[in-house]
Amino acid sequence: MSEILQVITKLAILVFVIASMLSMGLSLTVRQILVPLRNTGLVLLSLVANFILVPLVVYLLLQVVPLSKPFQVGLIILATAAGAPFLPKLAQVAKGNTAFSVGLMVLLMVGTIIYMPIVLPLVLKGVQVNPWDIAKPLIFLMLVPLALSLFVKARYEAIAATLQPIMTQTSSFALMLGLVIGLILQFRTLIGLFGTGALITSAVFIVVAFILGYFLGGPGSDTQRVLGLGTAQRNISAALLVGASNFDDPNVVIIILAASLLMLVILMFMGGELGRRAEDSRQASIPVGKTQR
Repeated sequence: MSEILQVITKLAILVFVIASMLSMGLSLTVRQILVPLRNTGLVLLSLVANFILVPLVVYLLLQVVPLSKPFQVGLIILATAAGAPFLPKLAQVAKGNTAFSVGLMVLLMVGTIIYMPIVLPLVLKGVQVNPWDIAKPLIFLMLVPLALSLFVKARYEAIAATLQPIMTQTSSFALMLGLVIGLILQFRTLIGLFGTGALITSAVFIVVAFILGYFLGGPGSDTQRVLGLGTAQRNISAALLVGASNFDDPNVVIIILAASLLMLVILMFMGGELGRRAEDSRQASIPVGKTQR
């Protein structure tokens, strides 16, 4: 039974990633995605937050919390992997700037492909990272669907308008299915980690990373929400690839999986709260007697 659930989870995540990319591409233009990235200051702060501050936060946490070596390794790997495919969906939930979320996701994915092979061998002895191994799933599962859907949006707008809500609903359903089954499968693992301090460390890591990204993402609140969520949500695909191919100890992969699942649960909740506050603020700004069309 567990094997069937694992297959369903993998398929659900695969469908979610591809459907999310298609949904974003069908609703945006290349120009809309690139405009936020023309803000040099915001781009630099995004790179600093994800590739300097987040690894530094994890390093400092590991100096305070005495975790076992495999757990330390797993969290370090996770800290160096940015550009999660979940970011556009989180941005939608949080009522953030979706165009910026897609541009930021692509920027961080490219940065991760360059960053991990350089940094990880310096901080973790014996680690070898092949950039192409990291790039392949990101390119074929994320960038290719995004590019195809952007093309459809540009050339066949009526078709894009029809397909976009279908892709959005598909991605939402697949995400919830994968999340629920993932929690069921990993329940015992999560319970087993409670006494180690690994989950508390992961939770602190997530919250601090969000706060750093949020305050560096200004001045617009819509970009603050996106950078906060994008900085806290790490790239599980890249992290799992590196952890599984370089370490025999299963605890390295276990902590990556557990922390990633915890990230998604926490950030979906935070995104929902941010989205509700943004909606309340928008409603409050509408003059009395006027209705939104």
